[in-house]
Amino acid sequence: MRKIAAVISLLMICLGASAQFKSEAFTQQYNDDKGNQKDSTDVLFSFKEYFGGLAHKNEMKIGTMAVGSAIFIGGEQIYNRQYWKLPIVYTSIFGSLGAGIYLNSQGKHDAAKYCFIGSGVAYWATHMDGVISYKSDTYPLPGRATLLSILCPGLGQAYNGEFWKIPIYIGGMGVAYYFYDMNGQNYERYRRIYKEATNTEVAYNGPITAEQALYYRNVFRRYRDYSILAMGLVYLLQVIDANVFSYMHDFEIVDDMALSVTPTVIAPDTQLAFNTRPALGMSIGLRF
Repeated sequence: MRKIAAVISLLMICLGASAQFKSEAFTQQYNDDKGNQKDSTDVLFSFKEYFGGLAHKNEMKIGTMAVGSAIFIGGEQIYNRQYWKLPIVYTSIFGSLGAGIYLNSQGKHDAAKYCFIGSGVAYWATHMDGVISYKSDTYPLPGRATLLSILCPGLGQAYNGEFWKIPIYIGGMGVAYYFYDMNGQNYERYRRIYKEATNTEVAYNGPITAEQALYYRNVFRRYRDYSILAMGLVYLLQVIDANVFSYMHDFEIVDDMALSVTPTVIAPDTQLAFNTRPALGMSIGLRF
């Protein structure tokens, strides 16, 4: 139960953090479309904008919609005028959550665990549906690219058309998870050995002393934590990548570059009396 709550809390924090990506952070305007300017935020969250959008009195930025709907579940479907999805949303999320609580109280912890997982997946799918269904004439929409990467690593790159980046980020997270799992297993192993070696009620005849077990336990715990940090950094990097390169989608480098080399006459420096004759030279010009 604590793990499911932690995952949901992390998702809500990430959705809140997505609103902090601003177009003003870039010194050069790569896309002059007004849609990109509308996608930026001046404030982290506006209740007036959010509830006004739910009432269809004003337009709502995708970041505001996602942050508000992380708490007010179903708001994305209301803003997108997909009211028929609301019964599915509430039944799948709260029905699974209620079933999990009931089964847990009955001592059926394994069945309750799957219900809690189902509720979390339904919550995630609700946000994914809202982000995908959000209507905008701008492509790519930076807010959508950011949220897609938050909800599913690599999806923001796919939305931006940069499919070659997906194996890099997914591979990086996979490698980090591999070392997390390996170091976690070794940590548990030496933790168990340390407990056995320091248990005065049971005789211990293992080849590893308590001091050695304590040392390796701390080493693998530190490596495990580093693996978690590496996984988080790769995840954050792919979110930032999706946001930045969605802004730079229309940025073009001119291919018309030319190098010219021509003879020229160098005028004499009149301040130096001993050098008053013009000299021949070469002029090199680069146009880009």
